[in-house]
Amino acid sequence: MKDTKKSAKRTTSVPKKFVGLSAEERAAMKERARELKAEAAKADGETELLAAIAKMREPDRAMAKRLHAIVKASVPDLSPKTWYGMPAYARDGKIVCFFREREKFKERYAMLGFNDSANLDEGAMWPIAFALPKLTAGVESKIRALVKQAAS
Repeated sequence: MKDTKKSAKRTTSVPKKFVGLSAEERAAMKERARELKAEAAKADGETELLAAIAKMREPDRAMAKRLHAIVKASVPDLSPKTWYGMPAYARDGKIVCFFREREKFKERYAMLGFNDSANLDEGAMWPIAFALPKLTAGVESKIRALVKQAAS
């Protein structure tokens, strides 16, 4: 008698419709493609960054302007640019930190984020994103210290 093998039945359900990227995510991808073209054409990163900030709604715009001033004063050798349409700061072409507006992504808070090129490694776990409900003198002081450490 021959053994016949039966195909295994699928144990996980497969969604019938691919949801894909949200409108905000698609817009961010298009913005990133435009940024790469601008970089290839040697566009001024700070001009691009300031234009991105100007498009923001309040209170994100005021917070992004203040954050820009803090980063420029704290670590002037970081290069301002945009990254997926967000204000960002790079060293040797790698993004160190960025500002994500709450309005654009429909989030509760604006956010200051750090990429893996930031020098924030401490122990087995460390934060890489910080919620910014508002900028106070104490928060600005912490941002200065974090940005300096990240860029060191």
